[in-house]
Amino acid sequence: MSVAQRPRMSNDSPTRREFCVHACQAVSLVSVASVLHGCGGSSTSPSDAPPLTTINASVVGGTVSLTIDASSPLNAVGGAALVQTSAGSFLVAQTSTGTFTALTAVCTHEGCIVSGFQSSQYVCPCHGSKYSTSGTVIQGPASTPLRTFATRFVNGVLTITVA
Repeated sequence: MSVAQRPRMSNDSPTRREFCVHACQAVSLVSVASVLHGCGGSSTSPSDAPPLTTINASVVGGTVSLTIDASSPLNAVGGAALVQTSAGSFLVAQTSTGTFTALTAVCTHEGCIVSGFQSSQYVCPCHGSKYSTSGTVIQGPASTPLRTFATRFVNGVLTITVA
């Protein structure tokens, strides 16, 4: 009987083949765990970005109308807000005097609501994706930009076309 065919006794050391199989299994498990963690981990991962001020608004005829006055977080250039409506949540920023951008607040990575804002960047609280105020991805894991919506600012009223 060859060594490979001989039944192993409990005090025998593992064969080279058994050792390699077990080592590869262990490395595979560690690799899978690190990929899962690097891909996002928990949906409750904290973000250090301050939360956006939330504005509730209505949708009428496919548009959202917001009055921008001195008390609005959108009053100054660089200001941003999370606008919540029955049609969804939107990220709105004043990028230059009288010019606004409106984006979907739904992260393109896993659908979390983007709610942080820091250094003129929107930050997803779930996995840390960062977007510019024009919606382009600055840092992943998201790889697709946020959807944009047409805006119009006249006489202190910002209109966002969502339909």
